[in-house]
Amino acid sequence: MEFNELISRREKMNAKFGKQLFDAVEIFEDVVNYDTQDELKLYHMYSEIEQETDDAKQEELVRKFVDLYSSMKKKENSLERIYLWNDGNMPKNTEYSDNSDYKKKHNPDFRPYMYAMLVDESITPKGAMVVVAGGDHGRCVIPEAYQTCLDFNALGYQCFLLLNRVNHNPWSKEESGADVARAIRIIRANAEEYRIRPDQVGYAGFSNGGLTGDNCIRFFSGTQTVKDHFPEYVPDELDAYPGVMDAYCCIYGPRFRMDLQNPDKEDIVDYTKAVYPPTFIAVGRKDFAMNNLYHYLNELVDHNVPVEVHTFAGVPHGIAGFKILNGGIEQYPNFNLWIPLADAFMQEIYQKRAD
Repeated sequence: MEFNELISRREKMNAKFGKQLFDAVEIFEDVVNYDTQDELKLYHMYSEIEQETDDAKQEELVRKFVDLYSSMKKKENSLERIYLWNDGNMPKNTEYSDNSDYKKKHNPDFRPYMYAMLVDESITPKGAMVVVAGGDHGRCVIPEAYQTCLDFNALGYQCFLLLNRVNHNPWSKEESGADVARAIRIIRANAEEYRIRPDQVGYAGFSNGGLTGDNCIRFFSGTQTVKDHFPEYVPDELDAYPGVMDAYCCIYGPRFRMDLQNPDKEDIVDYTKAVYPPTFIAVGRKDFAMNNLYHYLNELVDHNVPVEVHTFAGVPHGIAGFKILNGGIEQYPNFNLWIPLADAFMQEIYQKRAD
């Protein structure tokens, strides 16, 4: 299905079934606390609804979809949410008060949070990994964030599945980046509990999640503070910790040259303030994000940022973690190589610091 056709179908779906589809978002995003097989059934059923062109059949699928998620119960001993911000002190600059048309995946009262997916106590962690799915989250969380956390758990990383305010839809670059910085500060403040060094916190973001990681660096690295961008914010003890990741993995998400919120303007980084950490980039050669790669890579190299880039033949956009959707079978097995490559990239960085 062509991208424009897909967007058109999603808009029609939302117009007809907005409330029914919206009510499943939180279940998709809380995948850690539900039966995986039920989550996968829900994911595939959503895809069927999206692809169905017969109105009567689509309506029947929606009824089954609602029946399924209404029957799903959380696991016993579910993981607890780690909310990022104290009540009344979440930095904001977006006016957002109405989602009655359900065009956004999150309501105005959404509170950013993360889940700690930790390795067994018998394993010595290799570091921490904050993982953010693409799009405006929802079902993207299952393959891109949850499966990625499982993959990095298997490599020995403490993983943190982050549900932040998403970049552009409707929130700002600064808000999305502030959530990432806050998550990193929480992890660093609790490094001893998580059995990691505070200078071994990596980040992996996919598509829009990659842009979100970039926003964290642009607005909260170097000497920049949350209060610089949000004057009404009241700093607390967590703001004493650095808010930028030690290794940045940008997965099919290089920054656009234009500013998506102001299309007539270029999206220019102030490198007198922004200090980029070592950066790892992975993107498929059939991915439209390739168009963004060239200027982004040159910009980083021009500013002496340590960078590693991998492109993968035949791979389109948005397919990370698909093995969880396909019974363990990788549709593009070459792309899955980004995981051990990123592991080697981070471990080289951390080893140099340890030496």
